[in-house]
Amino acid sequence: MAHVPELDEITVPETEPETEWILGEAVQKVSPRRTHAVLQGALAAELRAWARGRGSVGTEWRFRITPPGERPRPLVPDVAFLSNERKAGLSGELLEVPFVAPDLVIEILSPGDRADRVESKREIYLAAGVRLVLTVDPEARTVQADDTRGHTTFGRGEAFSSETFPGLIVDIDRLFSELDE
Repeated sequence: MAHVPELDEITVPETEPETEWILGEAVQKVSPRRTHAVLQGALAAELRAWARGRGSVGTEWRFRITPPGERPRPLVPDVAFLSNERKAGLSGELLEVPFVAPDLVIEILSPGDRADRVESKREIYLAAGVRLVLTVDPEARTVQADDTRGHTTFGRGEAFSSETFPGLIVDIDRLFSELDE
């Protein structure tokens, strides 16, 4: 059976769109617009193709993230990958809304996102054991990759790849070209 934290969980109402706990307050996610939806779909497809046999990929999947010494709180990445190793032993509600952190999360910036909330989520994900956080900036057409060693930004003419996830490659120009169609 999967481990469930002993600490009291921070709860927020289930809403459409989802509500997350960021910087000590309940924050409802922004309803995505075309740019966000196109990028989310493209990234989920890329990640799903890579993840076959390795784990599960989901969009808007609620996780109960627990940084060390803190209470579990709901965070809902735009796209998440949960490896077979991390989901081993999870079933039912513990798989639907896991207390385990995903291996990889992708957050796509929206025009109304506050920089301090984005940075807080990135820090929480990494502290809780997420191995890689990708932050996609549609306006700048960049992808920032963060792990425990630091961050790298990928832009036009480049392709994202990671030693942590061998074989996962995202061509930045191809990703953003869908916005121009």
